[in-house]
Amino acid sequence: MQTYLEFEKPLAELEKRIAEMRAAANDDAVDIGAELAQLESKSAELLKRTYSGLTPWQKTQVARHPARPHFRDYVELAFDEFVPLGGDRAFGDDQAIIGGFARLGERRVMLIGHEKGHDTSSRIKHNFGMGKPEGYRKAIRLMEMAGRFGLPVVTLVDTSGAFPGIEAEERGQAEAIARATEACLALPVPMVAVIVGEGGSGGAVALASAERVLMLEHAIYSVISPEGCASILWRTAEKAPDAAEAMKVSAQALLELGVIDRVIAEPVGGAHRNPQATATALSQAVSEELETLSHRAASDLIRMREERFLQLAG
Repeated sequence: MQTYLEFEKPLAELEKRIAEMRAAANDDAVDIGAELAQLESKSAELLKRTYSGLTPWQKTQVARHPARPHFRDYVELAFDEFVPLGGDRAFGDDQAIIGGFARLGERRVMLIGHEKGHDTSSRIKHNFGMGKPEGYRKAIRLMEMAGRFGLPVVTLVDTSGAFPGIEAEERGQAEAIARATEACLALPVPMVAVIVGEGGSGGAVALASAERVLMLEHAIYSVISPEGCASILWRTAEKAPDAAEAMKVSAQALLELGVIDRVIAEPVGGAHRNPQATATALSQAVSEELETLSHRAASDLIRMREERFLQLAG
């Protein structure tokens, strides 16, 4: 069953009428094909118009849509021969951050990313995509392995932020995030990061400190969630839409600011309406970026990352 967001209510009502008419058409001898086609055309136009003018807060809702594709979906739809590698060799295996060898077209890569899960049990298993220290240390181990084997690194970022629990702090969450960021910056191989849903705080930056950072059209990327920002500035999460506007969380705004390098178009209505088309677009964009970077020397790649982030800081 399709899940509709708050701003999609007019569309929900129209698509419900279309579904009812289709059911009636199957049971009734009366030809309602012309009327059905008219409603379908109206629905397609409304969907296109709605998604062409989304506010930053509406984009935030789309980025969090429960049916939006996550890491496991892209592994299945965009990559081949994925071989997961687990554990940080120090504490345990964090299921919020998954990684391993994969093939993108004819190219072997090290693929790492956040997994949120799709239902209650899988979301609990993957801790809603909020990585713990052992998850970031696993990412470091895999990035270092990629460097030794000469494999480019591709990361798919989708987290509201790193896990803030006491046990994570006890095991060195801040240090693990800092070390993961350092590992990204020091990679001797090409690295392409894609923000596929939420890119939240240091938990996202730890896997996105690449020389090329891409974003899906309706993804968001920010230092804090709009609700968190609103709670700090206005003492109420109800101001989240205002915070999202001020924070420039959308891919389009971040491209203008130079924070990201490329926006990957999503199907009309968002990635959740056509995961396969989204995965195909992601695969093509990442392949193009890796092809460009593959001719660069290790020193050039490291310098590109340094210059990129020094420019953002300055």
